Amino acid sequence: MKIAIVYYSYSGNTKKVAEMFKDELQNANEVDLLEIKTFDESNNFFKQCLRARNEVRASIEDMRFDLSGYDLIFFGTPVWAFKPAPALLTYFDKCSGLNHKRVNLFITCGSGLGTSKCMEMMQDIVKEKGAHETRQMTIPAAKIKDKNYVSDTLKNSL
Repeated sequence: MKIAIVYYSYSGNTKKVAEMFKDELQNANEVDLLEIKTFDESNNFFKQCLRARNEVRASIEDMRFDLSGYDLIFFGTPVWAFKPAPALLTYFDKCSGLNHKRVNLFITCGSGLGTSKCMEMMQDIVKEKGAHETRQMTIPAAKIKDKNYVSDTLKNSL
């Protein structure tokens, strides 16, 4: 199976989860880790949250946007102001190849507030782009270093 893990990480938490997922999946699969990088992000978390709340898109580096060659696609983001990070929203605008694909969505969060709204928004976007089946995973910041928790969360989504 060919798998893409597309993610944006501001603080490094979402990146850690994406890397753990890759470690778990790569023994029996071909896994590509695709990190979204921005040109215009602020170092001020409050400003980042305002951009997310207002659904302002980010300027992101060019990367693989055609995902048609993958059997399973993961999308990961932190939750900001009840929404995905602007960088992931920009990626969603540009990506293609989700028709009839299985998509696993994962979010990292601090307090847990806004996770359901963020997940709902992501699910609506990927379904609109043709995803056939979606599964959801939430990884609280307090559990990111717990490899067993992350592994079990992944296994429950497969």
